[in-house]
Amino acid sequence: MERTVFIVSDHTGLTAESVARSLLAQFEAVRFRYVTRPFTDTEEEVYGLVYEINSIFEREQVRPIVFSTLANPVLNDQLKTAPALHFDLFRTYLGELERELGQPPTGRVGRLHSVSDNSYFTRIDAVDFVLATDDGLGDRHYQMADVILIGVSRAGKTPTCLFLGLQYGLRAANYPLAEDDFERDTLPEPVKAYKDKIFGLTINPARLHQIRTQRKPNSQYASMEQCEYEVRRAELLFKRVGIQYFDTTSASIEEIATNIVQSAGLKRKIG
Repeated sequence: MERTVFIVSDHTGLTAESVARSLLAQFEAVRFRYVTRPFTDTEEEVYGLVYEINSIFEREQVRPIVFSTLANPVLNDQLKTAPALHFDLFRTYLGELERELGQPPTGRVGRLHSVSDNSYFTRIDAVDFVLATDDGLGDRHYQMADVILIGVSRAGKTPTCLFLGLQYGLRAANYPLAEDDFERDTLPEPVKAYKDKIFGLTINPARLHQIRTQRKPNSQYASMEQCEYEVRRAELLFKRVGIQYFDTTSASIEEIATNIVQSAGLKRKIG
């Protein structure tokens, strides 16, 4: 199954895309095709987008999913005429805030992204870093990381890194432990020099088996034996080299991130 996902923003769309990818990563049996439409801030552009979404709906016979951050309510209402499942990342919260604060939002495009808002740029820098170093990519940048998460595949490293970037402004990299890594008595070579930045994630083998089966059913990768072997060896490695680790089996992303920040003594970089 494949679903088309639109990321619509009147600015860069990086934050909306990060949120969308983090949420949809929880649905591993579905393939997602991402279509990003940044700097969408005119009626003509929104009309064209509605036409595009409608065409995809007619062709695929299933609603696209839309994540949007349009500050202009008129453009937002136009967008919602498209046949799609809409997630308005602004309106979800603005109504409650308006009632609490006793004043309406300005609707000003790009207000969040003021050039004087250092938190915004810190957050974007952190998310860009997460994406650039995901799954062991960009290992030459590990020296710039605030934390490096290691663990077996599908233990929750990527969504946790994104949460740390978005909510804490932290540069979080991750490294997936593979078969070769379990044959050594030390940390994998790419992360060996950064032991003081490393935090381990583990997971119950039965839960890991469920997650991997959704992704690659009837494979050695998803077999219960393989899951038990990898988790056991990963935990032995964590204990052998003396790094802290956390069981993600029944924890939310927020709980995992909070535990990492507190245990590793990290500090939030954004207000």
